[in-house]
Amino acid sequence: MHLSLEQKQQMFEHGYVKLPSIVPRDRVDAALRAINASLGANGIDPAKLTTFRAQTYTPELRDTPAITELLNNTPLWAVAESAIGSGQIKPVKGGQIALRFPVPEEPTKPRPHIDGMYSPTNGVKEGTISNFTALVGVLLSDLPGPDRGNFTVWPGSHRLFEEYFRSHGAHALLEGMPKVELPEPVQVTGKAGDAFLVHYQLAHGIAGNGSADIRYAIFFRLHHVDHEQVHWECMTDIWLELAGMSEVLSAAAQ
Repeated sequence: MHLSLEQKQQMFEHGYVKLPSIVPRDRVDAALRAINASLGANGIDPAKLTTFRAQTYTPELRDTPAITELLNNTPLWAVAESAIGSGQIKPVKGGQIALRFPVPEEPTKPRPHIDGMYSPTNGVKEGTISNFTALVGVLLSDLPGPDRGNFTVWPGSHRLFEEYFRSHGAHALLEGMPKVELPEPVQVTGKAGDAFLVHYQLAHGIAGNGSADIRYAIFFRLHHVDHEQVHWECMTDIWLELAGMSEVLSAAAQ
């Protein structure tokens, strides 16, 4: 399975593409069973909640087949390669188990960020940017509407940030989120088994969960095999690590 030309055009324009029903139900159920079994057996240490929100819940599961096979043993891997390049993605050995629990008050509005910026709880070393090539999200629960803990994107912001970093230097991200005017956010909806491929540099966030249900999702961070060599350069040339986008880039340049 590969991204179609239309999907690549969506990736170019909006910075993300939704992939409906790409993960088989048995894979979704295996991941849910593992997560819920862990929560039932181990509970959640309240003292670690802030860290779990920033990094991963049920951390003992993140590198187990129940999680990793959502990407490595489904059509998702081929789709990612069709954007980044065949054989050009480093092996992915773990995923982020991202749960968003209902809140008793009015759900908060999502705030935009770019992954890899330091915070006291996310595990990123201060003074560094832990960037990557692309983000893959897999829904394990249905999201029929907004304000249910939805992954939220600011379409087109990847290109706005590219322009910003070309003017200010990629290291400017160490000083905080770029001060640029962003488009209106979109809360991504979908069903369990849907996934989305997202450019690293797209502004994104998480909506508050005003529903009655836990939002279950898994996120994988993909690195091009040469990412360390172009760690900063890929922020001012946002398609540098996505060889599969060449056809769309050529058309856009004409």
